[in-house]
Amino acid sequence: MDFNNLDHLYRQVIMDHYKTPRNRGAIEGGVTIDMNNPTCGDTIRLQLAIEDDIVQDAKFDGEGCSISMASASMMTQIVKGKTVEEALQLAEIFSEMVQGKDYDDEKFDLGDAEALSGVTKFPARIKCATLAWKALERGVEEGK
Repeated sequence: MDFNNLDHLYRQVIMDHYKTPRNRGAIEGGVTIDMNNPTCGDTIRLQLAIEDDIVQDAKFDGEGCSISMASASMMTQIVKGKTVEEALQLAEIFSEMVQGKDYDDEKFDLGDAEALSGVTKFPARIKCATLAWKALERGVEEGK
């Protein structure tokens, strides 16, 4: 697949998550994290249900650009059922990916979130892409 087709596919995946977000909503109980990106105004409320060191559920709500909301949707899908340690590793790998750093994509499957790898070309958008993941890191720490 050539670069233009891959870029188009990635844009479609991002827009799909933006227009039809997965795991949008609320969880009763659990950990609630509110974060915002003051640079562009994106906001997120992430809720995590962590039990026996496993992310049992993850939901979000918020407002923002297509990148931040799609990233939140993707992240909540990826971390469900993962251990806290695995979720934190995925957050670190995602951050490295959007900053253009090498990461082991054989060991860590970011699923649809790999569509956000192109954000590295737009440094101002990295904070949009990582907002939900930073909320995850904070939520996991508070949930311990």
